Amino acid sequence: MKPQAFDYQRAETVTDACQGMTHGDTRPLAGGQSLGPMLNLRLARPGTLLDVSVTRELRGVKRVNGGVLIGASVTHAEIEDGLVPDNTGGILPQVARGIAYRAVRSRGTIGGSLAHADPAADWATTLTALRAQVVLQRQSTQGAVRRRLYLKDFISGAMQTVIGEDELMIAVFVPDVPEDHRFGYFKLCRKTGELAHAMTAILRGSEPDDQRVVFGALPGAPIVQTGADALEPDVWRQLLARRYPDMDDVELAVRIRVMKEAFERSKTR
Repeated sequence: MKPQAFDYQRAETVTDACQGMTHGDTRPLAGGQSLGPMLNLRLARPGTLLDVSVTRELRGVKRVNGGVLIGASVTHAEIEDGLVPDNTGGILPQVARGIAYRAVRSRGTIGGSLAHADPAADWATTLTALRAQVVLQRQSTQGAVRRRLYLKDFISGAMQTVIGEDELMIAVFVPDVPEDHRFGYFKLCRKTGELAHAMTAILRGSEPDDQRVVFGALPGAPIVQTGADALEPDVWRQLLARRYPDMDDVELAVRIRVMKEAFERSKTR
């Protein structure tokens, strides 16, 4: 299939892009690795496609107080190749390196991945574990209006976010990871490059109660558990069984095994 007819606009600045989003039935396009197939399958039928791939402000990266602000149109490959300042001790390049294939990483963007909110995508789970935030902007009669949201508050379900129809994601804030913290990430794929069937990301501090465990690749948004019992298998079995009563014992066991593997990997980071 091919996309249905749509208008095409190109935004040179963030102001232009946000102004374009006020026209209604408009979808922004950066790398197109998610939206492109959806257009071809007619799962997405926008009236206007707003090209933000050349919007320079969305391609910038800067060090700010407490972390790094990454432009929404920065690609996975740029993060993988070390072109983005890494304040996580190697976590960001590690995650980027495991996303799909190099061709996809060369076009796909960090902001596009998060806005698409596929539960099986890498950034949704790992950046939630890192306590990352998204920066959204819209245009009002008084000028630009911005808001920041933690990913756990931004992603509301499978392929669902709380972004407004007139809002544009302009950046992702990744906080500094303390040197004494350990990170582990593991995903289960049927073959290399595919979206994950199960995944877990873990961020552990030096204290027993300073643990953050995130389960992704679920039927809904990633699930976060914190505290001393965040790595307890029984806690997760009960939580998953309560939230997804149709999930059988085998599926539960697979996810617990993935969590244990992520924990083992956290011992070396």
